[in-house]
Amino acid sequence: MERERIEDGFANTDPLLSSHGDKATPTVVFSTLVAVSGSFVFGSAVGFSSPAQNGIIQDLGLSVAEYSVFGSIWTIGAMIGAVMSGKLADLFGRRGAMGFSELFCLLGWLAIIFGKNALWLDIGRLLMGYGVGIISYVVPVYIAEITPKNLRGAFTTVNQLMICCGVSLMYVVGVIINWRLLAVIGAIPCIIQLLGLFFIPESPRWLAKGGQWKDCEASLQRLRGKDANISEEAAEIKDYTETLQKLSEAKIIDLFQKKYAHSLIVGVGLMVLQQFGGVNAISYYASSIFESAGFSGRIGSIAMVAVQIPMQVLGVLLMDKSGRRPLLMVSAAGTCLGCFLVGLSFLLQDLQLWKSSPFLALVGILVFTGSFSLGMGGIPWVIMSEIFSINVKGLAGSLVTVVSWFGSWVVSYSFNFLMLWSSEGTFFIFSAVCGLTVMFVAKLVPETKGRTLEEIQSSMNSFT
Repeated sequence: MERERIEDGFANTDPLLSSHGDKATPTVVFSTLVAVSGSFVFGSAVGFSSPAQNGIIQDLGLSVAEYSVFGSIWTIGAMIGAVMSGKLADLFGRRGAMGFSELFCLLGWLAIIFGKNALWLDIGRLLMGYGVGIISYVVPVYIAEITPKNLRGAFTTVNQLMICCGVSLMYVVGVIINWRLLAVIGAIPCIIQLLGLFFIPESPRWLAKGGQWKDCEASLQRLRGKDANISEEAAEIKDYTETLQKLSEAKIIDLFQKKYAHSLIVGVGLMVLQQFGGVNAISYYASSIFESAGFSGRIGSIAMVAVQIPMQVLGVLLMDKSGRRPLLMVSAAGTCLGCFLVGLSFLLQDLQLWKSSPFLALVGILVFTGSFSLGMGGIPWVIMSEIFSINVKGLAGSLVTVVSWFGSWVVSYSFNFLMLWSSEGTFFIFSAVCGLTVMFVAKLVPETKGRTLEEIQSSMNSFT
């Protein structure tokens, strides 16, 4: 009872004033750019396997089955990294966790660059997956913890924008250069982030959690600018953190208490719906989907890249203006329509009712890709970084990230079997899941725009 009373006491915290600082200072911008270098590594790893496939198979004599292991084993590494991500970020800080993850990513790329057989490629891909599993949690959390409340959504969404840029670069460059050189390009952002981490501040909220109050204030002052008045923001962080420190250290079983139910349902639910809406099936197998529909795989992939980045940028610009919920619902409705059009294309093809059905598949995938980039790609990670209290953020973040990677593995592994069963049925299922996402967001997902992390987490914990 005492634990619940203490946490619920923050539910009515007054909104903070403008003394928090509402500008994107050079330090915040630079720190975000360093952090999202890891996101670029994430995207490069996702986009590498598709353009490298033919070259690796020819140069090393791999079978299709051996290459399939290479392509998918990184999700196993990512799940292992995700399990440990929250604990590592809590123990070593957000900067320390990012540096730790990049060492594994860099080793992974080096193993691929110099690999002479399937074993070395698999080891490299596994190491890379482990690093990316940590990155996928710690980058959005770090950005959310350093940015002012009115800019937090847009800055955190840059994480997804850089993932998208990494994928796009690999798709475009991979068709014209050797796969080993492509791996060298993938390793460069690892080095950039490792060097950049020496020049950015640690998260003030992580420092506060460790009782390092002077370091917390120094970090906050550096982030908000030397002339900014940080007293009110620092005081709220300190008060909230000191209250949570009166509670016993959170264990995994604590996540399933009633007061955390809303946060957990929202965090896990968004990740499940994001993955089972078919994003990785389309990302990993775009070329084969286009070819199955009777359209050029290369042209289709280039068209996807042309749609992804502008829509991702639009999502960043709208994030802190429209709010999370409206953007999520529009995005999910668009992915629902996109998958429905692809399914309809395959159905018309099977029934031989419309000779132009391949163009319908192209339109459907572009609608899905654009809509997903607008919101469903990045907003679930933004919300995940906002809704969990600092005392359970590590455990909860690890759980949510593991769920995301497990869903990614399930969809990417089962997709080809589903397509053999029914091409149109597969995409109609994806469309139904995307439609369910709209209702889930409307009923359960809170609006977090313009609120401090402490306000969001207190209101979520008091939800009954």
